[in-house]
Amino acid sequence: MDPDRIPAEFPAPSFRGAQERALADVRDAFAAGNDVVLVRAPTGSGKSLLARAVMGSAREVADAAPSEPTDAYYTTPQVSQLDDVASDDLLEDLKVIRGKSNYDCVLPGEHDTPVDRAPCAREQGFDCSIKHRCPYFSDRAIASSGRFAAMTLAYFMRTAGSEVFRKRDVVVIDEAHGLAEWAEMYATIDLSPERVPVWDDVGVPDVERDAGTDEDALDRTARFVESLRDVAKRAKDELTGRPELSREEVARRDRLGELISELGWFLEDYRDLDSPTTWVVDQPDGEGSAIAIKPLDPARYLRHTVWDRGEKFALLSATILSKEAFCRGVGLDPGKVALVDVEHTFPLANRPLFDVTQGSMTYEHRDETVPKIARLLVRLMAEHPDEKGLIHAHSYDIAGRLVERLGEFGVTARVRRHTRANRDAELEAWKASPDPEVFVAVKMEEALDLEGDLCRWQVVCKAPYRNTNDSRVARRLADGQWAWYHRTALRTVIQACGRVVRAPDDYGATYLADDSLLDLFDRAVADTPSWFRDQIDAMTTPDLPAFDPSAALAGIDAEPSGPGRAGRRQGGSRNATSSGRTGEAIGDGTAGRPGSTGDGGTTRTRSEADEERREDHPLSDVWGDG
Repeated sequence: MDPDRIPAEFPAPSFRGAQERALADVRDAFAAGNDVVLVRAPTGSGKSLLARAVMGSAREVADAAPSEPTDAYYTTPQVSQLDDVASDDLLEDLKVIRGKSNYDCVLPGEHDTPVDRAPCAREQGFDCSIKHRCPYFSDRAIASSGRFAAMTLAYFMRTAGSEVFRKRDVVVIDEAHGLAEWAEMYATIDLSPERVPVWDDVGVPDVERDAGTDEDALDRTARFVESLRDVAKRAKDELTGRPELSREEVARRDRLGELISELGWFLEDYRDLDSPTTWVVDQPDGEGSAIAIKPLDPARYLRHTVWDRGEKFALLSATILSKEAFCRGVGLDPGKVALVDVEHTFPLANRPLFDVTQGSMTYEHRDETVPKIARLLVRLMAEHPDEKGLIHAHSYDIAGRLVERLGEFGVTARVRRHTRANRDAELEAWKASPDPEVFVAVKMEEALDLEGDLCRWQVVCKAPYRNTNDSRVARRLADGQWAWYHRTALRTVIQACGRVVRAPDDYGATYLADDSLLDLFDRAVADTPSWFRDQIDAMTTPDLPAFDPSAALAGIDAEPSGPGRAGRRQGGSRNATSSGRTGEAIGDGTAGRPGSTGDGGTTRTRSEADEERREDHPLSDVWGDG
């Protein structure tokens, strides 16, 4: 690496905000001898462009000895972030490669077959005459031979040890704040009927009850894993020996191979007395049921899959809140890691926070608070009649309750929602809509660029604490890691707040509806970046319109359906409230209990209306079911 090249490698024609200063600081940090530099850059500061500049400093082939690594990798956990990179003209020299399942075979009669199920995967010794035209192998060849290869973190980790994607001089990880959690997720081993092709060929013990005298649940799990791996190996060998396989058999063979590798990794780490990894085991339903084997702080896993893949690393994120805690979680020595803070240059007035808290959204208080938040949403829709809004519902349970209440108020003609199955399609439909739709979303706090009129307001409905029923979370809290618990929630809130303000001249409001968010800000004050603390300190309680479903639909020229008509207050105006505090609900908030439909109430959202139009269209048999 030549750090002095970093500023000159910036790909845009000019710098924006604090980018020039940031690159100078990154250059100095690498020049000082640091192998890893953390770049804490606020959302919207152009991290991808900063990443490309750092990549440009990598050693080139012409300047390298045969044993020296060259070139650079770009990787990110977020598929959407990789999509943005692929579509950015300023980053066209980043050669993107995706997993095989994202490409279709080009052989005659196989055009609907993913490459991982193509004849080359199904038939032993198959010699593809047009492999040079295969979209996957073509992209892989371009990326592997190119100076800058870009891929998701999942693909990057899976290619550890690959001769195709060798070690490189520089590795840049974008959106790196969740690296430890992503590694834990990738390293988790799920043993269930859906994930284990030979499930019916093994007896699954109750690992807690059946542990021996000198064993615990983890020891008993390790014994079971050994026998499961042997059964999986025999099943894979039998398939591998066949001259030809069906698509289903290819899928079974590949999954067996993945399973064998996962089980082998676990056994190796379990037997290593010096391994820093702590394993926990979940089997809530006992004998014969699924087992989840989860690692805590999988530093060894990251060593193999990430840290051995390069010589110099730049890790970029808006929310690496504690350098020391982050380094401990990913297996780095904080003393050998530099932190560069990038100034936030977006005007504070353009990114306001508003206190519209309605009560606690903990499980025991949710029945009481959700109706209040639903009424709040109607008032916010009236406050922003011509602007798109995003509702961070936190969970599908909360999203469903909110949409049902909004249906009872008669305002779902303006509402869009999604399921797990149609998440991406509904997101794109919402972004493409010319109407001021309100999108009730789950887990969209990160990697979502809603610049300009794509979204002007959003609501955070619940403090995004990790689930305490997760064994990893429970173990950490039992060990007293409450700072980690609050820090991870704060990180998600900050990420969410950055979705709607993406440039210095952009603007968007964030409304906080859960009392626990205010408590979180107090508890995590030591880990709060100064620029976000400025937003918290400037937070106010706004004066919102009265509860009026008709006003909530004014921007789409529609009238509320069903009982929502009754919610309209005579003489209600945009600034009419029963008190100066927005969080105080108008009425008792109990009309239309969950599960009821009221007198003509409906939960028919924009999403359902779109689906019905597709089904009723004369070309629906061509389009399929959408």
